[in-house]
Amino acid sequence: MQELQLLNDKLDVLLKKYAVLEAENKRLKDTVSYQANAIGLLNDKLAGIEHDMAAVQMGKTVFDDKEKEHMRKQLDNVIGEIDKILNTLND
Repeated sequence: MQELQLLNDKLDVLLKKYAVLEAENKRLKDTVSYQANAIGLLNDKLAGIEHDMAAVQMGKTVFDDKEKEHMRKQLDNVIGEIDKILNTLND
């Protein structure tokens, strides 16, 4: 009978340990989920910052007024060519 009581006591200890481990597992899963969401938000923010930085760098690459004027003329020529093509297509 004493052996049965000892076995029962060991079973109680194991069940308590199992409950503690199960609670810790749930807590860790919640933490991982929270951190994964935080990482996703930070990645989105980083992508936005990188996009903004690229836009700023593109704006800074053209310092010279001559270069700006040259690019403006090129864009005007390209837009003019597109207008010609559109007019041709509409005829």
